[in-house]
Parts: sequence; C-alpha cells; structure tokens
Amino acid sequence: MTATIPNLPSLYEPFSTEAKWQKFWEDNQVYKADLNHKGKPYCIVIPPPNVTGSLHMGHAFESALIDSLVRYHRMKGRNTLWLPGTDHASIAVQTILEKQLKAEGKTRYDLGREKFLERAWQWKAESGGTIVNQLRRLGVSVDWTRERFTLDAGLSKAVLEAFIRLYDEGLIYRGNYLVNWCPASQSAVSDLEVEPKEVNGNLWHFRYPLSDGSGFVEVATTRPETMLGDTAVAVNPNDERYKHLIGKTLILPIMNREIPIIGDELVDPAFGTGCVKVTPAHDPNDFEMGKRHNLPFINIMNKDGTLNENAGEFQGQDRFVARKNVVSRLEADGVLVKIEDYKHTVPYSDRGKVPVEPLLSTQWFVKIRPLADKTLEFLDQQNSPEIVPQRWAKVYRDWLLNLRDWCVSRQLWWGHQIPAWYAVSETDGQITDSTPHFVARTETEAWEKAKSQFGENVKLEQDPDVLDTWFSSGLWPFSTLGWPEQTPDLATYYPNATLVTGFDIIFFWVARMTMMAGHFTGQMPFKTVYIHGLVRDENNKKMSKSANNGIDPLLLIDKYGTDALRYTLIKEVAGAGQDIRLEYDRKKDESTSVEASRNFANKLWNAARFVMMNLDGQTPAQLGKPEPTELSDKWIISRYHQVVRQTTNYIDNYGLGEAAKGLYEFIWGDFCDWYIELVKSRLQKDADPTSRKVAQQILADVLAGILKLLHPFMPHITEEIWQTLTQQPAENPQILALQPYPEADEKLIDQTLEEQFELLINTIRTIRNLRAEADIKPGVKITANLQSESEKERFILNAGQSYIQDLAKVETLTITDKTLIDEPKKPSISTKSAFKGLKAIGLIIVGLVFLRVGIIVGNATLRLPLFGTFFETVGLGYAGWFVVRNILTAEGRQKLFTSSSEPTDSQNISQSEATQTEESDNSIAGVVGTVQVVIPLKGVVDIEALRAKLEKSISKAEAEAASLSYRLSNPKFVDKAPADVVQGVRDALAEAEKQAEILRVRLRTL
Repeated sequence: MTATIPNLPSLYEPFSTEAKWQKFWEDNQVYKADLNHKGKPYCIVIPPPNVTGSLHMGHAFESALIDSLVRYHRMKGRNTLWLPGTDHASIAVQTILEKQLKAEGKTRYDLGREKFLERAWQWKAESGGTIVNQLRRLGVSVDWTRERFTLDAGLSKAVLEAFIRLYDEGLIYRGNYLVNWCPASQSAVSDLEVEPKEVNGNLWHFRYPLSDGSGFVEVATTRPETMLGDTAVAVNPNDERYKHLIGKTLILPIMNREIPIIGDELVDPAFGTGCVKVTPAHDPNDFEMGKRHNLPFINIMNKDGTLNENAGEFQGQDRFVARKNVVSRLEADGVLVKIEDYKHTVPYSDRGKVPVEPLLSTQWFVKIRPLADKTLEFLDQQNSPEIVPQRWAKVYRDWLLNLRDWCVSRQLWWGHQIPAWYAVSETDGQITDSTPHFVARTETEAWEKAKSQFGENVKLEQDPDVLDTWFSSGLWPFSTLGWPEQTPDLATYYPNATLVTGFDIIFFWVARMTMMAGHFTGQMPFKTVYIHGLVRDENNKKMSKSANNGIDPLLLIDKYGTDALRYTLIKEVAGAGQDIRLEYDRKKDESTSVEASRNFANKLWNAARFVMMNLDGQTPAQLGKPEPTELSDKWIISRYHQVVRQTTNYIDNYGLGEAAKGLYEFIWGDFCDWYIELVKSRLQKDADPTSRKVAQQILADVLAGILKLLHPFMPHITEEIWQTLTQQPAENPQILALQPYPEADEKLIDQTLEEQFELLINTIRTIRNLRAEADIKPGVKITANLQSESEKERFILNAGQSYIQDLAKVETLTITDKTLIDEPKKPSISTKSAFKGLKAIGLIIVGLVFLRVGIIVGNATLRLPLFGTFFETVGLGYAGWFVVRNILTAEGRQKLFTSSSEPTDSQNISQSEATQTEESDNSIAGVVGTVQVVIPLKGVVDIEALRAKLEKSISKAEAEAASLSYRLSNPKFVDKAPADVVQGVRDALAEAEKQAEILRVRLRTL
C-alpha cells in the first residue's frame, strides 16, 4: 500500500495562512500563561498604545521585537507571559469627543460630566478596539485573557491607592506652579505632549527707561505681549556692560510699573543685547529666576489664551492680537528700537495644535526628588535595571538627576478623577486656591474628615481635574498584575523580565515606572530595559505626523504578508538600539526591503515542498536521527549546530538583527542553495538505499530545526510548514510555538570541516562564474583544471570532486600541484647556431675586403673622378645597409644565424611555446584562495564571437560613460539641476566605468 505523501500547495499564500493561525492561536488560548508552569518566569507587559491610536510602523517594529523575544523564551521553556493592554489617552479621547460635540453645536458643559463620560465609554466600546485588532494582525503571542485598560476597575483601584499613599507621605501636594498650558484644550499638558516646531518669527527690541532718568536698557524678546507681566530685567553679573546697573530700577513701559535690574548667571550675554526681561509667570527660566530673587509673579493670561485684568488696556484680547497691539503701542511711545527676522523653536500642543503657553497655575504635583534619589540608588549600587545598550544608561541617569516636580493634574473629564474634595461651603461655593481640601478613597471618607473640621453642614465638591495619563502608566508593570493586592500573578511574574521601548520615552515612561515601582514595591519593575531605535523612512528621516512621512504597516502586510514585514523590521537592526531604514516607493506603495523578505519566505516554502516530496511520506520522527557519513552530510550538520549556537547567543544578548541575518544566510545559502542541490542525485529511486535514507533523515531533521529557529521571527509560515512536515492531526495538534527551541550539540560542530567545505563551495562558485563570463551554455559540460601547491587543499578538492563535477557541470576534472599556465620562455641560442653566426660574420668581412679591392681597381682603371666616386659610394652604402639590417638587431641576427640551415632545437622550442601560448589564450582562469582554476574554452565556445561580443559591450559602456561625463562637465547642468538628479548621473557614471573595467578584465583574461 502506497503511503500518502503530505505536501504543501505549490504557492505560499500568506494572507489565508496568517489569518488561520492567528485565529487558531487565540481561539485555543495557546499563549495563556500558566501559573503552574515549572519554568522560570519571563514576563513582558506591552507598552500600552493609546486607545485612540491606529497601528503605525513604530508599533509594528516594537511589537515584532517583543514577540520575537517572547516566542524565543517560551520555546526555551520559560513560564512566559506577554500581557497586552491599552492606555485611556485622556487628551486624545477628549479631543475627539469635543470635536463631535462641536459639530453638533454643543460643548461638554452642555452634556455635563456624567453624560459626557457615558459618551466617552460608548466611543471606547465602538472605536477603541481598532489598535488592538490591528495588533492581532501582527500575530503577537499575547495572553488576551489578561488584557488590561488603564481605566478598568483593577487599574483604577491601583491609581487611587498610589495617589492616597503618596499624599499621606507628603509626596503629593497642591501648589501654584508654571506648567505647559494648551489654550485649545484648556489643560496642562506633559512635556511628551509638546512638539517643538521651528518657525520664522521676529525678535522685537525695545527700551526700558531707568527710573532716575539716566538712560535706558534695551531688551529683546520673541513674545512682546508678555512684557505686561514683567517684574524685572536681568543681566549677567559678569557682563562689564551692565554690572554697574544691578540694583537700579526701571519704569516698565505701558504699565508704568517700577521694576528692578537683577544679576543672574542664567543670562546669556551673547543673546540679543545681553539684557533680558523677566516674566516669572510666563517663562520656565524666568520662573526659576523669580524664585531665586523673590520677584512678584504676575499672570496676565486667561486659560483660553486671552489676556486678563492684569494686562490693563489689552484685557480680553487674544494673545496674538494683543501681541500686535502691544508692539504698536510701544512704537507709538517711541521705545520700539527695531524688529528682526528670527527663526526659533516654538513648543506646540500635540493635541490642540496651537503654541503652548507657560502658565502659572494651581495644580497637583508629585514631589519627585525622594522618588528619583531612590531610583538612582538602584542604578548606581545594583545596576538595576540593566539598560541595553549601555550608552542609554547615562541618559536615563541624567534625567533622574535633573527632574523637577511632576505636575499630575489635567483639566479634563476623561481619566482618573483626582480623589480630593473641597469644602466649597468655606469659600462661597467656589473652588479657589485657598479652599480647604480632603484627600480620600471615597466621598464618604472625605465627608467624615471634613465634618470633623467644619461640622455637619459642610458642603464638598470633588476636584474636577483628572490625573496625567502617565501617572497610571507609571504603575503599569505591577498594576496590570493585580497590585495593590498580592495576587498570584504579581507573585509569579513581577518584576517583569524585560521592557522593550524606544529611546524617545526614557524619561516620560521608563523613569516614571522605575520611580513608582521603587517606591511602592521596593524593587525595579524589570530586570532589563532594551532600548530600540526608530524606523526611518526611505530618505533616512524620522517618521512623524508633522512630516507626513509615515508608512502604513497594514498596507505592507496586505501586499507582502505579516511575516515578511516582521522579518524585515528585525533583520534591518544592526546592533541593539540602532535606528533602521525602510526602503519604500511612495508612488507604488512598494518596499524592496519587505519584498526581499517575502522572497525569502517563498524560498523556504519551496525548499520545504521539495524536502517533503522526497521523504516517502515519513515524518522526521519516523525517519529517525541521522548518522552522517558523507562529507556534505557532516558539513550541513556542523553548520546547523553552529547556527543554533550563534542564534541563541545573539538573542540572549539582544542581537535580534544579527540573529535574523544569520538565519537568512544559513537557510537560503547553506541549506537551500548548497545542501539540497548536493543531495538531489542521492534522492533518486535508483540511488543507494543507505545513502538515500541518510539524505532523507538529514533533510527532515535540519528542516524541522530550521522551522524552530526561525519561528520567533516568522511565526505563521513556520507553523504552517511544521504542521505538514510533522503530520499533525487536524484535531488537537501540537503547536510549533510550544516546541523546545533547538540546542547546539558542540560535538557535531567541526570548524575545520566547515572551513574546508567552504573551499569546495567557493571553487564551485568560481567555476560557475567563469562559465558565465565565457558565455558557456548551462547544459554544456566542460573540462576544469585545478592547481594547488597545498596538499591539504588538494585533499579536500579530491574528497569533494563529485560535488564539483555535479554542481559546476564538469565532465573532466584535473587536480594537480603543477603550474597550469607557464610564462612564455625567452628564445635560446644553441652552440651550433652561434658557430654558424661567427662563420657568416667572417664571410661578410671577406666580402667587404674584396668589394673594397674591386672598387680600387675600378677607380684605377676608369680614372674618371665622378664615375669612380659613384661606385665607391654605392659599395660602401650597401655594406652599411647589410650590417645594420643583419648584424645590429637581435631579430636580424636570429634570421641570419638560422637561414640556409636545417631546423634547430630552438625552432622546436618556439613551436612548442607557440602551442602552449595558444592553449593559454584559449582558456579562462580564476583563483580561489591559493587554488588556480583554468577552464579550456577551445571547442566549448566560439572564441572570436565571444571576443567580439565583449568588445562591443566595452564600446557601449565607454560610450555611456563618455555621455555621462560630458553632462557632468557642463556647469549649467551641475549648478541648476536638482542635487538628487546630479548625484544620480554621478552614480550612473561610476557604474558605467566600473562595468567597462570589468569587461576589459574579462577580455584580457580571454
């Protein structure tokens, strides 16, 4: 009975395959963490994307890195949990909802807080799952049963507990402080929600007169409207121009307020005039100077960006309208000096899309220094957490050293409402800066506290503000596991093994997590922080919304498949923490980088099909472990275990890109291009049964190992192939993701054999290249001669002779230690030839003597001077010509000495050399290390036709180079054409010149 041979479809279809396995993994809860698992815990909590977000390339890159690590450690036997979740994104959600309400002609105040929050939760239910569903398409191996949301009941409890504890310990306080204020959303925003933009602005110069009438000082500013809140002018105390003015006072124009001149080293003498206006309520640097010099803090701005009563005649005007009007007034008063064009950076609210305003505001703050100092102790004393790559540890440490108190309140409704209640009955029903407040877990608890102080008639109102989103995110590594309760998950999976995140949020998230964790749990939240780079576009620019140069990962997934995109993003990483570049054609929405990875997937698919078609329907387990006997078998087994060791070492040290590249080279090169080709003849039905069985065993065993090695990077295609290769049942199949990761057997690694086999591969490659250069047709078998003086090299060449002949189409192969092509020998002169030459010289001399005698006799006889001189001249001329032609030149002597005689030894040598030279000229040669490779061409190709073809190609390349060179010699083209066009021509010229040189070398070789 013939066994059924399982096989794969002829074409790999990534889209149906990926969807199938994503559904299977989730439906069967394949990645659900098991508390009873005996392995060492390995936990990663997902960096929570905003619930408003959609998948961008940064998400895809980070998720691919994390999933590769998680899948690897799961296969290594660890008790693995990758916990997913999303962030509630206060500002983003509120912005969306307020835009919807504005379209309806309403505001949130028309709905009221309760109805507004109902609408927010409805939006979350309908639209908030977009990013999660898109993450699913990446095939991430997360435990969806443990999915968290920063506003769910458990995390809300953790946030409340953290706030209460910090407040009770004196680490949270309410105070008046300078914050980033977004007039559009009318909320304080974090530094991360501020995007610096370079703008073309102005620098306004105006004069402040000295109070004593002795002169004035000139200041320069980019925000002239803020001068209405100035409370000083500052100079550097070491500035010789102004140090004598320190302590004097000025009259503030328009406001006619007397303000002091102070000395502060923060002032840069080189900026503007060296004198700076100080507005402590509207500038971070001025705020610090104001505290140092006990200056008044005058706020001139309302929360909507208009000016308030402290702005005098400009009250009620929008800040930018007021700017123009203030400048006009200064000009009218004669104190405006000049206006300069000035390019500078302005901070914009990422959500409100307007310039933020540094604003003095009463907010809730976390006293950061005690938290940061404790975190620094972990770093300095325990190197905890370990940061990879190490260079980012200094950046992290610098942030911790320079942190200021953290403003955690936001003037929003969507989020964790601050658990503070105000006794508004004590301040006329209003919440003011002086209204007494009570922090409590519930309103009842707060009322009990207030009643004890103000009696039963006290009226309370909860603080309307919510906490900064980063407050709840700072608790994420342990709140997601059940803290503040001591849950089994927390006991098992905390601290997390690894945090994978970008360098751009080291401060905004990483530092806040470590500070919160150090304070609340007494240990760092993760053992290692792996800092990755950014994905840059095809022009090596950072992808951003403002630059509009993002690349939609879903578009590439739809075109090439998830595995292809994942593998590309990981393979592009060259060293931990490095940015990667993704090639992308925006006109066609195509990527050559991702296409190359799809081709790699197809290569693996086709190789797997070939292997399975030649296993006679048997699985790797049925075939059994191989015992290699042949050279190629031992080589591929050694290479396989070498790659297992290499891949493991790379991943353990976060060299994911290097691991992916190493697998690519092994799978495509060693396994597909070489080993499969080498064993094809052994797989024939009439081949030696023992050899055939060994070849089958090795093919099956190595393929199964390859699928396991590659699975963390390309999970879908490897799962599909493995299921077929191992013939898993449709019901309750084993899953590749849960199989043990391969381990290297050091005894099977033979470095010497690998180096020797590399000689065979390079020899075959050289012969193939020479065939291509000589235009030898693929089906034509050739003669090849190999020469090496090394006995070791000749031994390995002889051992692999059949491989060379089979894969390079060589019919006759000679391996020798003799030189294959000698240098032409110089002609030699025999003794016999030399004697004949001397005899000839003697005859010539005798001939000349007789000739001279004849001339003399003739002259004496004829006696006529003219006639006699003529004969003498002719005779001497002929003698001179004979000597020059036959005696003075080597060629003449050779002809003279060898004329009128039988063929000599030298003639025989010349004929032999001519034959050898002809043979050399009709061969093509190459070198592999110290091995010389010669392929005779006579009778294989038409030498003259090949020479003519090469000459024609050389002429074409040279003509192209000349044309391009002419274009570049034209100054008009070089100066006026776009830079990328000119560079393109230069690149084309270099390519044409290189091609011409390669062709000339081929012609010379021929």
